[in-house]
Amino acid sequence: MTDYEHILVDGQEIITITLNRPEIHNPFDDKMIAELTACFNIIQSKPDARAVIITGAGRSFCAGADLNWMKRMGQYSLDENLADAGGLSAMFQALEDIEIPTIARINGAALGGGAGLVCACDFAIASEHVKIGFSEVKLGLLPGVISPYVIDRIGGKKAVQLFTTGERLAAEDALKVGLVDKVVSLEGLDLIISQLIKQILSGGPKAVKECKRLARAGVHMERDEFKKYCISAIAQIRASPEGKEGVGSFLEKREPAWRD
Repeated sequence: MTDYEHILVDGQEIITITLNRPEIHNPFDDKMIAELTACFNIIQSKPDARAVIITGAGRSFCAGADLNWMKRMGQYSLDENLADAGGLSAMFQALEDIEIPTIARINGAALGGGAGLVCACDFAIASEHVKIGFSEVKLGLLPGVISPYVIDRIGGKKAVQLFTTGERLAAEDALKVGLVDKVVSLEGLDLIISQLIKQILSGGPKAVKECKRLARAGVHMERDEFKKYCISAIAQIRASPEGKEGVGSFLEKREPAWRD
C-alpha cells in the first residue's frame, strides 16, 4: 500500500489516501488513475479496514485532468480514447465497489474529475473556501465517466444545469445543491471527520458494510425484488455472530465486543 508515486496511503483500520501532486493541484493522469485503481482494489480485500478518507496534498483537492495527459488524449484515435476512458471508469468502479464507507475530505478546489471523485464518495466534507465545478464544457468536452456519480448525488436536472454552464460553486452553494454534505472551516475539517469516523466505528463492522450494500441495492432493484432482498438481509444479519452480539449487549446493558 506504499509503493506509489502520485498518491500517499496511510492507516490500516482507517485508511487515508492523499492525492500527492500538490505543485500542480493533484490532477489525474494515467499513472494516478492506475495507482488509485490498484489501491481501491487492495482496500476491498482488507477485512480489518473500516473506512476510507480521500483528500489532496497542499491547497487543492483535485484539479481534474493533468494538462500533459490532456495533450496526449488530443492525439489519440477513437479506439485509444475508448481505452483511456475505460481506465478512468474502472477506477471509479473500484471506488464504488469498496464495501466500507468512503469520505471525501475536500481541502481545496475540486474540479472536473476531482468533483466526480467527491460525488463518488459516500460522504463529502468540504472546507469553506473550496470551489467545486464541472468545467469540461468550457473545453468542448463533457463529464462523461463521472456523470453517473454526479447524477446519483444531485439528480438529473441539477446535473444538467452544472454540466451545461460549467459554473464553479462556492462551498456553501455546493452544500445547497447537495454536492457536499457539510461545510466547515479548514481548521475544523479533521475534527468533523473524526466525529464521523467515531459514529461509523460505533456500528458493527459487518452491519456497516451490509447497510451500505442495502442502500445501494434499493436504488437499482425492482421494488418486489428489493423487498425479498431486505427480508433475506435482515434474517442473515440477525443470525450472524455480530447480530447476536449486538442484540445481546444491548439487552445486557454492556458495550458490544467490536467497540472494545
